[in-house]
Amino acid sequence: MKSSSSLSNDQKLKIWHHKAANPSIKQSALANWAMQEFKLSKVPTQGTISNILAKRQQYESMDSIELTSKHQRAVKHPKLDNVIANWVLQCQAHQVALSGDLIKEKACQFARQLELGERTPEFSNGWLAKFNIRHGFKAQKSYGESGSADLDAIDINMSTIKEKLQSYSLQDIYNMDETGLFYRMALDRTIARRQIEGSKKDKTRLTFVFAANADGSHKMEPLIIGHAQRPRAFNRKSGEQLGFYYRSNAKAWMTGLIFREWLQKMDQQMQDANRKVLLLLDNAPSHVVRDLPLTNVQVFLFPANTTSKIQPMDAGIITAFKRRYRRFQLQDAIDRDEQQKADIYKVDQLIAMKWTKAAWNDISSKTIANCFKHTGLFERETQKNEVGSEKQDIENELKNAINQLQISRPMSVHELINPEEEQQVAHEEISDKDLIKLSSSQDQEEEEDGEVMDENPLMSTKEKLNVLHSCISFLDLSNPNHVIAHKVLGNIQFVIRTIEKKQTTLDRYFCKEY
Repeated sequence: MKSSSSLSNDQKLKIWHHKAANPSIKQSALANWAMQEFKLSKVPTQGTISNILAKRQQYESMDSIELTSKHQRAVKHPKLDNVIANWVLQCQAHQVALSGDLIKEKACQFARQLELGERTPEFSNGWLAKFNIRHGFKAQKSYGESGSADLDAIDINMSTIKEKLQSYSLQDIYNMDETGLFYRMALDRTIARRQIEGSKKDKTRLTFVFAANADGSHKMEPLIIGHAQRPRAFNRKSGEQLGFYYRSNAKAWMTGLIFREWLQKMDQQMQDANRKVLLLLDNAPSHVVRDLPLTNVQVFLFPANTTSKIQPMDAGIITAFKRRYRRFQLQDAIDRDEQQKADIYKVDQLIAMKWTKAAWNDISSKTIANCFKHTGLFERETQKNEVGSEKQDIENELKNAINQLQISRPMSVHELINPEEEQQVAHEEISDKDLIKLSSSQDQEEEEDGEVMDENPLMSTKEKLNVLHSCISFLDLSNPNHVIAHKVLGNIQFVIRTIEKKQTTLDRYFCKEY
C-alpha cells in the first residue's frame, strides 16, 4: 500500500473534486475517503488535506505529465511570475482592460529588468494560458472589446450595504483591514520621527491583517507581513513553525497575491464550517477579487472615500489592538530602563509578533461588536455599548508608563497609538520598480541590527516558584483585585509543580529501565 506522501498530483486533484461534489464533507472524512480510494497505508493528515484544497488552481493548471507526477513542476522563474501576477492584479484594481498581448509585452519588460538574459522564457500563448490558470485569471479580452469589469465584488452605497446586511446574521458578517506598525517606535517625538522616516531601511515596520465578525464571536488569525521569510529572531524556523500566519516581501506590504491567498484561505475555512458569510472590504489597490472562485464568501467593497466612517476596523478595532500592543511595549521598556539597557525600545521581530497575538486575543467580543455598531450600518442592536472603563484603564497605564520613563519630549497617548504614517504604508500603490524589489528580496534572511532578545532565560523550578512566592507576598488580600491575582499566581505555581512532578516520574522511569 502507498503512504499518504506518495499521492500523485492527479489524486490530489481528485480529492479536491470529491470535496467540490460533497461540500459539506469534513476534512477528516475526506482524508478517510482518500485512504480507501487510493489504497493508502495511512490516513492523510488534516494539514495535507487542507494544503491540497488550497491548491486547486495549481493542480488544474498541470498538463498530463505533471498530473502523473508526485510533485508539481516548479515555475522556472517564480520571481518573474510573481511580479507579472501582482502587476495584473494592480491593473484590475484600476479596472484597466488587459489583452493577452499586453501582458506578454509587459512580461518581456519585467524579464529585462530582472536581467534574465538567455534564461528569458518564451512568452507564447501557451505560457499565457498556463499563467492565467496558475493564478486563476480568466482569459483577457483582446483590444476593441468592452473594458467593463466583470467583478465579483462591486462598489455599493450605504443603503445597499444596509439592505444586504439584513440577509446575514451578525456572526456571518465580517470586516478585514490592514494596518502598519512601527513595532519598536520610541516615545520621544524627535527619535520617533527619525525612526519612521528611516523605517524602510531599518525594517522595524510590519503590516498586520485583521478580520472579525460583527458579534465579536470570531477573530480570525492575524496575517503578519514582514521583510524577510526568516528573520534572524526566527532562529532559522518558518513563521508557521513558530505558530504564526506569516508572509514576507522586501517592503512588508500587502500585495494582490498575498490578499488573494488570504481570501481563498478564508473561503476554505467557511467551506469547512459549512457557512456562507459576507466580507466587507475597502478599495485598497491590493483588494482584487476578480476571477476568484469563491463559494462561501461574498465580498462587498465599500464606496470610495468612506471607509474611515463606516469600516468597523477603522471604527476602533485596530486602535484597540494598538492600545494593547503599546502597553506590552512600554512595560518592556520600563523593565529595560530599570536594567539600565542602552536602548530601552529594542525588541526583535519575534517578540513583537508574540505581543501582537496577545494584544489581538485580548480584545473582547464586546469591543468588536460595539465598533461594528458604531459605524451606523446596523439597524439591529448588536450589543449594548461597552463601558469605556477598559479603554480608559489601558490609556491611564500608558500615561503612567510615559511619565515613569521621563522622556524629554514625550508623545501623547493619541500620537503613540495612531501615528498617521502607520496607516499610509499599509495601502501604498506599487510601482513597477517596487514590484521588482518585492520579488527580488523576499527569500532573503533579514539581519536585524543588535542582539536577538532572550525573552525566556532558563530558570530552575525552584527559582520560578521563589519568584512567584515573592510576588504573592506583596499582595494585600483585603483588596479584591489582589485576591484575583493571588488565585492566578497560585494556579501558575500548581502548574509548574505538576509539570516538575511528571518530569521527575519520567526521569525515574527511564533510569529504572535503562
